[in-house]
Amino acid sequence: MASELLLDTHFLLWITLGSKRLADFPWIHDRTPWRISPVSLLEIEFLAEVGRIEGSGHAFAEAISRDGRFLVDEVPLAALIRRALDLSWTRDPFDRLLAAHSAARRLPLCTVDGTLLRHHQLLAPELSLERGG
Repeated sequence: MASELLLDTHFLLWITLGSKRLADFPWIHDRTPWRISPVSLLEIEFLAEVGRIEGSGHAFAEAISRDGRFLVDEVPLAALIRRALDLSWTRDPFDRLLAAHSAARRLPLCTVDGTLLRHHQLLAPELSLERGG
């Protein structure tokens, strides 16, 4: 079994929508089941509410819960907040909580977000290689 990953919201959306952007990350398909944070489900609801994506966050969350490729990874809220308090390098609350989730569970984060790539210490090893790390 391949090592576990925590997907950020970009990767979660790209996988579920079959985005062509995944062609740049062929190794991603070897890393299932993918872990996702409930934080990403909330971010997707926010994106739907402001019109950045179509559909309902509720419907998306329900579909994810039935899709065997994904595991919703639960972290106690207090533990998540404790970790997030130290992540002052970002002002994006979703990025901060995703990085905190990754750190709390010791799961490498799979992201293309530049700030996360520069500052978060626990990334998918393939991303470190791709960025010259």
